[in-house]
Amino acid sequence: MESINYKLEVFEGPMDLLLHLINKHKLNINDIPIVELVNQYLDYVRQMESADFDIAGDFLEMAARLIYLKTVSLLPRHEEAEKLKAELTGELIEYRDCKIMAEKLSRQTQGFDRFVRAPQEGYINYDYERFHESEELLNAYISVAGKAQRRLPPPVDSFRDIVAKKFVNVATKINAVVSRLRSGKKIKFLRLFEGSKSKSDIVAVFLAVLELAKSKRITLEGSVNNPDVQIAKEVETVEL
Repeated sequence: MESINYKLEVFEGPMDLLLHLINKHKLNINDIPIVELVNQYLDYVRQMESADFDIAGDFLEMAARLIYLKTVSLLPRHEEAEKLKAELTGELIEYRDCKIMAEKLSRQTQGFDRFVRAPQEGYINYDYERFHESEELLNAYISVAGKAQRRLPPPVDSFRDIVAKKFVNVATKINAVVSRLRSGKKIKFLRLFEGSKSKSDIVAVFLAVLELAKSKRITLEGSVNNPDVQIAKEVETVEL
């Protein structure tokens, strides 16, 4: 059997090869039949291997990319395949346009290996001649000074209001609520917050009522918005 002789062209990269296959087989670059393109590309890579060509890694990487694209396109739901195909199409169109422009520039510059502009005399004035109004200079200084201050850590005084807040012990408020209820009379829920001087006091009283209700040491009855609070049984003062 007579052996088949063929001559493989040299391509700059996988995009160059794909563009060659599309033009050779007159495929629509905007709607590439991916299965046909994959088969042609893999056949060409195999020919390169059999001809002992040194196949660059980017050719093999593109082969893996095309095989994956072919695989996902065979799935019942192939949204990913459409996305990958659109990405490949965009890259091919961009490569084609760049190649066309490169060929045009090559024809225009044929015979020239360098472009040199004639030396031109220039004048550099190292003296700052712009005039600034005093208000403009002041605003520039304030702007620079403000940026410098923003890079500094906040002063210690800015933390004083935070760390100086009084710590309110919930156990103390539990004893206070129990003391007010020792007479056995019912008290309106909101009256328990009388005398609270801060948010911490209010929160501590509320947590104290929740703890006493949870342990069934007090009962809450009546209106949901402002129930009556009554001690359920005699309790000992909580030790602090």
